[in-house]
Amino acid sequence: MRRTEARPRYAVGLTRVSTAEQGQSGLGLEAQSESIRRFVASQGWVLVAEFSDVASGKDDRRPGFQAALARCRQLGAVLVAARLDRITRRAHTLSQLLEEGVAIRAADMPGADDLMMRVYAAMAQKERELISERTRAALAAARARGKRLGGDRGYRPASGPDARAAAEARRDEADRTAHRILLEIEALRADGVAGYAELARALTDRAIPTPRGRAAWTHTTVARLLARAGV
Repeated sequence: MRRTEARPRYAVGLTRVSTAEQGQSGLGLEAQSESIRRFVASQGWVLVAEFSDVASGKDDRRPGFQAALARCRQLGAVLVAARLDRITRRAHTLSQLLEEGVAIRAADMPGADDLMMRVYAAMAQKERELISERTRAALAAARARGKRLGGDRGYRPASGPDARAAAEARRDEADRTAHRILLEIEALRADGVAGYAELARALTDRAIPTPRGRAAWTHTTVARLLARAGV
């Protein structure tokens, strides 16, 4: 009788930082990515894709987050992050994903299962709510004592927002996104998919977002991306 080998489980990595400065340096993203890779290797899984965001964890519309979810649904892969809050800061979102059947793991909690993930997310959200309540209570007590809060106290930052750093961060993120998409296009071409229109249909079918985060590709979008990359 011929023995059938078990198919390795796939994993999709997700990294996130909150500020343009962190996104520009890449240090936060690189450290998270390394943590994800070590965890995936320890589980004997295959890391098939990595996505990243420079955005708040309260925003579930993040393009990297949505692209990672699409790939997990497509392949039945595990969504892996360095920490649970890198995926989402909303317990409700996490519960919905687990109910949907999306497997989620955090590298800093290697032994946590789906139930423990829900408990941790709920506890984290409750703690944030308590912090907010304590802050409001402290402000109310300060007002009751006649302390002036807010307003213009004459403070001015030494310098305004660094527009150049923010622009460079956006360009870096765009370059990383384009690189990931180009890898997908190379794989499609290797499978015999040729022509801008065919590539556009294949990318749309695979639920790979465009560089602007849109779901549907066109031959023009593909052509512009390849022209920019010089391929």
